[in-house]
Amino acid sequence: MNFDKKRGLPMTFRKKRMFGMISVFVLLFSANIVFAEGLDTGDIAWVSVSAVLVMLMTPALGFFYAGLVRKKNLLSTLVQCLAIFAIVSLVWALWAYSLVFSKSIGGFIGDLSFFGLNGVGIESVAYAATIPALLFMFFQLKFAAITPALIIGAFAERVRFSSLILFIILWTTFVYAPIAHWVWNSGGWLHNLGAIDFAGGLVVHISAGLSALAAAIVIGRRKGHGSSEFKPSNIPFVILGAALLWFGWFGFNGGSALAANGIAVTALVTTNLAASAAAVSWMIVDWIKKGKPSATGLAIGAVCGLVAITPASGYVGIPASIIIGLLAGVLSNLAANWRATRTKIDDALDVFACHGVSGILGSIATGLFAAVAINSAGANGLFFGNAALLGAQIIAVIVVSVYAFAGSYILLKITDKITPLRVSHEDEENGLDSTQHGEDAFND
Repeated sequence: MNFDKKRGLPMTFRKKRMFGMISVFVLLFSANIVFAEGLDTGDIAWVSVSAVLVMLMTPALGFFYAGLVRKKNLLSTLVQCLAIFAIVSLVWALWAYSLVFSKSIGGFIGDLSFFGLNGVGIESVAYAATIPALLFMFFQLKFAAITPALIIGAFAERVRFSSLILFIILWTTFVYAPIAHWVWNSGGWLHNLGAIDFAGGLVVHISAGLSALAAAIVIGRRKGHGSSEFKPSNIPFVILGAALLWFGWFGFNGGSALAANGIAVTALVTTNLAASAAAVSWMIVDWIKKGKPSATGLAIGAVCGLVAITPASGYVGIPASIIIGLLAGVLSNLAANWRATRTKIDDALDVFACHGVSGILGSIATGLFAAVAINSAGANGLFFGNAALLGAQIIAVIVVSVYAFAGSYILLKITDKITPLRVSHEDEENGLDSTQHGEDAFND
C-alpha cells in the first residue's frame, strides 16, 4: 500500500479526506443556501471578503505613507497605522458602533443600546437584510479603523506616539461617530435631508481631509520645512502601497452594496475607471509642469481617483466615473502644488489635497451624476432633473467640513494639554523610529 511518509496515512485515504473537505466547502459557500431566515450565503460571502479587503487597506496605507516619509520615520509610520487599526477596533466594538448605528437621538447620535455589541448577533440588520448584524458591524469597523489612519499623513515625522493614541480615541468618538451617524444612520439628520454617500466620501475622506488640515495647523511645521527638501525614502513602497490600496478599494466600494448584486458590480467598474483616469490626469499635469511623469505622482493620482469615486461609485455610470477621476487628478494636483508654494502649512503627505479636495469633488459630483437607473435606492442628480440632491450634497459637504475641522482642532488642543502632541526637537531630528519605538526600519 502507498503510504504518505509524513502522515503515515494511505494516499488513497488522504485524497478521499481532502476531496470530502473540499466538497463541504463548495456546498457551503457556492450554493445559495439560506441558513437563517432572510440571510443569503452569497451576500454573506461577498461582504465577508470585502471586509477583509478593506482591512488590507490599513497596511497598504502604511506602506504608501512610509515610502513618502524620510528613512528615520519609516517604521514609526507603519506602526502608527497598525496601532490605530487595533485601537479603533476596540473602540468600535465597545461604543462607537452603537453611537453610529443604534436608535438615533434627534438625528445626531445613537443611544448606546448596542454598547459592547449588546444584541448584535447573527440575525439580519435593517441596513442589510441578507447579512448578519455582526457582519455589518465587522464591515463598518474597517471603515472606522482606516479613517483616522488617513490623518497621520498630515503630521508625519513629528507626533508623539502616546498623544496620537489619545487623539485617535477622542477623534473616533467625537468626530467620526457623529458624522457617520448623520449620514449613514437611517435616522441621521443629513440622511433625512437627502444627502447620499455610497461608501464614505463624506464620512471617511472629507472628515479625514479636513481633520488633517487642522492637525497640520495645530502641530506646526517640521523642523527645516521651507528650507530643506524632504524626499520620499522608498518609492517602491509608495507604489506597493498604492497598488494594494487600489486592490483593497474594490472591497471598500464594491462591498458597500452589502450584497452580491449588480450595484456591487457597478461599483467595482466605476472604482477602477476613476482610479485609472485620475492616475493618468495627475501624470499629465506633472508631465506638463515638471517635464517628466513621476512614479510617485502616478500613485498619488490613482488614490485621488479612488477617493473621488467613493461617494458616487454605486450611484453613477461609466462616463461619469471617468469624468470624476480625470477631474480628481487635476484638481488634487493643483491643490497640493498651491499648498506647497503659496502657504506655510506643512501637510506632510498632502492629506487635505488628496482626501479633502477629492472627497469634496466626489460628493458634489454625486449630486450631479447620480441616477436611479443605476441604483433605485439612490436619487437622481442635477443632470437627471433633480437639483435637490445637489443642494443636499453641498450642505452635507459644508457641514462635515466645518465640523471635522473645528472638532479636530479642539480635540488636538485638548490632547496637547493632557500630553504634548509634538516630540522634542532632538527626537524629531533623530527620527521617530528610534525615539518612539526603539527600533530602526533598516539595520545597516
